[in-house]
Amino acid sequence: MNENQPDSLNGKYFDDVYQANSDPWGFETSPYEHAKYAASLGALPRTHYPRAFEIGCSLGVFTAQLAQRCDHLLGVDVSAEALAQARRRCADLPQVTLQQMQLPDEFPQGPFDLITLCEVGYYWNFADLARAADCIAGTLPAGGQLLLVHWTPPVHDYPLTGDEVHEFFLQKVGNKGPWTHLGGQRHPQYRLDVLEKR
Repeated sequence: MNENQPDSLNGKYFDDVYQANSDPWGFETSPYEHAKYAASLGALPRTHYPRAFEIGCSLGVFTAQLAQRCDHLLGVDVSAEALAQARRRCADLPQVTLQQMQLPDEFPQGPFDLITLCEVGYYWNFADLARAADCIAGTLPAGGQLLLVHWTPPVHDYPLTGDEVHEFFLQKVGNKGPWTHLGGQRHPQYRLDVLEKR
């Protein structure tokens, strides 16, 4: 790990992005995003999760889909701009709670049966990713699951790549770590891995 780490991206960065474009990554309209959401939901080993936590819910497009499989889903995002759209989208979903939160400095208590870390991990530097990973492991009981999905091409202003995020977690699989690897997929522009707490 490089000691001269870049800073993790903060709330102002994302508010500026959303103010410039209300759907900057095409979550609502992109066939790529819709296919990725379908692959993500299809990769989940269980049809139902009592308590789930979505890190980086953004506009709530995936939130609304995931909520159909949860008794309670907590979605958090650092951007107030994104959350305003997510609240409108999920207004008729009583099982969804949305909060503004700066991870890993803030982290909900849990416990959760499922945590999703999708298209978020590369916004942190390695130090913050490690802190977040400890929080994730600490709020999942044995048998709790973690869904990782990230864009793999490098982006110049992101501290990490998607591959670096996934490899960080996969290094903690096995006898020495808290995770079992349930399966993974590599697509042309993203990868997906499902882990389970040992």
